[in-house]
Amino acid sequence: MTEASTPISTTEDYERAASIRATDYLRALLRDKVTTLAVLFLLVLLISALGADYLAPYDPAQANLRARMVPPLSYASNGGFHIMGTDELGRDVLSRLMFGARVSMSVGLLGATCSALVGITLGILSGYYRGILEDVVMRVVDGMLSLPSLVIALFVLFVIGGGFINLILVFALLHWMIFARMARSLTLTYQENTYVTAARAIGARDRRIILTHLLPNMLSPLLVLFTLEIAVLILSEASLSFLGFGVQPPQSSWGLMIARGREYISSAWWLVVLPGAAIFMAALSLNLVAAWARAVTDPVQRWRWLAKPSAKEK
Repeated sequence: MTEASTPISTTEDYERAASIRATDYLRALLRDKVTTLAVLFLLVLLISALGADYLAPYDPAQANLRARMVPPLSYASNGGFHIMGTDELGRDVLSRLMFGARVSMSVGLLGATCSALVGITLGILSGYYRGILEDVVMRVVDGMLSLPSLVIALFVLFVIGGGFINLILVFALLHWMIFARMARSLTLTYQENTYVTAARAIGARDRRIILTHLLPNMLSPLLVLFTLEIAVLILSEASLSFLGFGVQPPQSSWGLMIARGREYISSAWWLVVLPGAAIFMAALSLNLVAAWARAVTDPVQRWRWLAKPSAKEK
């Protein structure tokens, strides 16, 4: 065995991992131009959604039949300037997009959060305690994953009705299984490590082992899954709203805007293209951020991303 044996390299890896700072991740992000643009787009989207009441140029629900179908970058008959045009009722498209971003992002974030809380809790408990709890949880997960989630969501929303709160409840009901399966798999992997065995040997409580030793090591893959799930839920909300089972008028939603604008696509293309582009860019940006986060938190890949340019050239 050479001097550069495994224990030495492992010690060096621990020292390098301990020296990682938040500025290292920021520099790595700025070097990745594509991901930086995705993050900036999501920040703009988030600011627009949170500040829609103050940033929107018009009331999104205010109709003006004299300003119907005004093209983008045009003035209406009443003298108002509309950057992204108006819809079939004369409502400003930009304002509706900003308020629609609030609905879509809120449904994605809250739906993914509720799904993650339920799924991660059940996944960790079933993987840690095993036995009948694991059998029951995993059989439920297998059964629900075998069903088409969109069809089930349509049926449930048909029974209980559409709306913002009902969408979040349905998404929490139909998407927790993904988090449960991953959390269980990670728990089975990490609980065999030496530090967990040592914690049990000194008499640490199960709650302390789970919260202190297991959960922190699982955050990286679970955070990536959480980011991807937000994108999935944004697309699902748009699909359900398009079919009439999601957010209801007069609320603004990207999917609802596409559903209303498709009847006028030949004469007013912007009614479909602009909200469709917003959905596409939001989902793409979230996927890019998730891929970057997975790379920079992977112990095998992160040195290539976090190394300074001078270090790469040596």
